[in-house]
Amino acid sequence: MNKYLQDLIALSKFDTSISQFDPKIENQKAKLAVFVETAEALKVSINSVYLEIDELKSKRTKNNIHLAELKTKLDQIAKKNKEVTNEKELKALQLEEEIAKEQVSFANEEIERFDKLTVAKEEKLKELQEKLKTEEEDIKEIKIAVDNEIEAINKERNLIYDKRNELLDQFDKKILTFYEKIKRWAKDTAVVPVKQQACYGCFIKINDKTYAEVLKGEEIVNCLHCGRILYKGEEETDVTEA
Repeated sequence: MNKYLQDLIALSKFDTSISQFDPKIENQKAKLAVFVETAEALKVSINSVYLEIDELKSKRTKNNIHLAELKTKLDQIAKKNKEVTNEKELKALQLEEEIAKEQVSFANEEIERFDKLTVAKEEKLKELQEKLKTEEEDIKEIKIAVDNEIEAINKERNLIYDKRNELLDQFDKKILTFYEKIKRWAKDTAVVPVKQQACYGCFIKINDKTYAEVLKGEEIVNCLHCGRILYKGEEETDVTEA
């Protein structure tokens, strides 16, 4: 096979490998991000429950104040009852006392309801906090695993870069410029194999003359349809073997 073609195939494979490293790293980061997002969502929920508990306690406090006011009012009514001699005023005080007692009963019911809701919210809060604790422990473990995996990926990438640079040191400059021009639009498919007499870049069948030149591998051959550089695929039979 033509040496320049061999170099182009090797360079293309290095570039394909290099382009796969960033997605691999992003994939590892995504694994961690899922747990981080879950933890953040739990924190939001915890904060929301805290606010709900504060609101319930605030409502309970207001009801306690209202109860104290009603107690004072009932004490005043009881005092007035002893002083009133007029039946009309007595009935009015009795009605006022009845209403106040109903308000006391309602306020006590509300306090009891707020207490039950607060207990339920505090149980929910505890549950969420336990989940967050577990999630944060998982995050620590996963972060270590992800960091190790990314470190391994970067080591592999640096190794490929070293090999690529070593290849470029003895690469023909004109051939390199030619390759980079195609790579600008073809990305990782600048150099592709021919399989079943078809370019594996555009997947269009090439003519017999071009196919024969590819099989010989003596020259750099471009696909007449898309312009990619072609080489013989592994399963293709050499013309000299036919």
